[in-house]
Formats: sequence, C-alpha cells, structure tokens
Amino acid sequence: MTRRLAEVAKYVGVSTATVSRVLNGRPGISEATRTAVLTALDVLGYERPTKLRGERARLVGLVLPELQNPIFPAFAEVVAGALAKRGFTPVLCTRTADGVAESDYVDMLLEQQVSGVIFAGGNYAQADAEHEHYRRLLDRGLPAILVNAGIEDLGFPRVSADDAVATEQAYNHLASLGHDRIGLILGPPDHMPSQRKRQAFTGPDELVERTIFSMEGGHAAAARLIGRGVTGIICASDVLALGAVRGARRLGLSVPGDISLVGYDDSAVMTCTDPPLTTVRQPIEAMGQAAVALLVSEIAGNVVPADELLFEPELVVRGSTAAVSPAAARPVPAQARATD
Repeated sequence: MTRRLAEVAKYVGVSTATVSRVLNGRPGISEATRTAVLTALDVLGYERPTKLRGERARLVGLVLPELQNPIFPAFAEVVAGALAKRGFTPVLCTRTADGVAESDYVDMLLEQQVSGVIFAGGNYAQADAEHEHYRRLLDRGLPAILVNAGIEDLGFPRVSADDAVATEQAYNHLASLGHDRIGLILGPPDHMPSQRKRQAFTGPDELVERTIFSMEGGHAAAARLIGRGVTGIICASDVLALGAVRGARRLGLSVPGDISLVGYDDSAVMTCTDPPLTTVRQPIEAMGQAAVALLVSEIAGNVVPADELLFEPELVVRGSTAAVSPAAARPVPAQARATD
C-alpha cells in the first residue's frame, strides 16, 4: 500500500497524504486532483478501491473484427458520433488474423475502466470460438451490447439485422427476374448470421457454398456454384459478392448478362463498383443509434433486458442483377465444371 501511494503521488505530483484522502473518499480534494489520482491508478496498473470502481472513465470500447470490409468503418462512424453526443469517447479495437485477440482487447478495456463495450461481429457470432471473455464482462457487471446474431444465452442485449428477411428479399428479387436456379454463398458453418440465412433459404444444399469472408472466398465459391448451373447468386456480404463478380468474369461470363449477383451490407462504395452492386442494406444508422442508446441506458443504471432487437433490412436494386436471358441456358464453361 505504501509503495502504491508513493508511486501514484510521484506520478501526479502531490503528497501521499493527498492520494490517501482520494482513495478513502475524504473531502477537501479538488475535482481535478481527484481525477488525476484515479487516472494515475489506471495508467500504473493498480486496481481502484472497490467503492471507486463504479466511477469509470467515460470511455466505451468498440470491438470490430476488421476494417477492410467498408461496412465496419461505416458502423464505427455512426457509433462514434452517437457516443460523442452523450459525452463518451470510443476506444476502437480491431481484430486481425495475426494481431491482438478479442479476449486480450477485453482485458485491456477492463484495465482502462471503460464504461461499457459495443461488439460488432465478434467471437459471439461464431459457435466454435472462445467465449470466456464475455463471461468476464458479465462477472464484472460491465454493460455490453452485441450487434447482429450471436450464440444463445450469453446474457447481453443484442441489436441485429433480420438475416431471414434479408435472404427472402434477395431470393424473391432473383426469382422475380426469372432465375430458378439460385445459389447462396455463406460464411463458415459456425457463423450464426450465416446459419440464419441458410435457414431462410429455400434452395437445396447443393446450391449452398461456405467460405471465408473475403473476395478470394467469394471468387472460389461462385466458380463452384456456376459449375452447377446457377444463374443467380446471393452472397452473405458485399465483399463476397465482389469476389463472385471476379469469379464469373474469370470464367468468361458477364454480370448481369449471364450471372446475377446480390450482396449484403451496402456500404457507400457499392454504388461505385462495376457493375453497381444490387445488395441488401443493413440499417446501420438505426442499429448503431440503438446500440448506443441501450448501452448508455445500462451505464446509467437502468435495467436493459437481454433481448434481441431485430431491424428490417432493405433491398437496393442496382446493376448486378437482371432478367434471366437465353444465354443463361448455354452449357456451363468447362473451367467452371472443373472447379467442382
């Protein structure tokens, strides 16, 4: 205890008696000095006294899986703006394949005494991933919100786009254009949003492909589906759809002349692709605002039920889909058949 008092006092530039008064909640200390002492505790890695732990920094962790998919920076912009209006500062934590793990980010955020955490597309969305760090948040009583479908019974409020409705909108759109052989490209088998999309898809298993969320994954999966004679493909993300465009063109096919493609997310750049991408838009503005409102309410001490708020997506028709043409009935390119 004496060593801790001395280190904190030296860091702040006050006496050990002043530090002691702050830690014991005694009067006669200015708010500036009190804040400086508590901040020094956090920076030096010391636990705050139990009675002071509720006085968290006005920081909110925003944990994202990546920034390469433009939907995540767009979501971060919405959340950051909504938090700033309420006097909070976001702490952006981005996972990468060879970088800091999500569980490590959670430990760092706990050390920084953040007021809460918003997760978008984290481990909770994968059934086979590590989930212990979410239980640490529950044990600490730290408010947290999960965005989009996750495994059951984690105990956090959720804000989600309706994956079933998104799949139905995309399928009905392609069917209305005369496509009767429609494929579906999803993420890995344990990915919960992909599971929901699969459940809503009425096509057979042979027309469903699973891959990693990347352009390369979309390219390979589309080639396999084209080899099975599909004329329309629904993709679980815009990035997968852009990869599918590349895959179709590598086979000598045109989009949408030979193959129609529908993505999912609709970030701003999808109007600039060639062709502009037909996609199902996640209502990220409404979802981001709702996630922040729920989190701030919980931080304020209100009881927020661990329910799921489902937001309806919107089909946005652009240039990557068209009516099925007689050319679509021509034999499948040999190189496409070879990929299967």
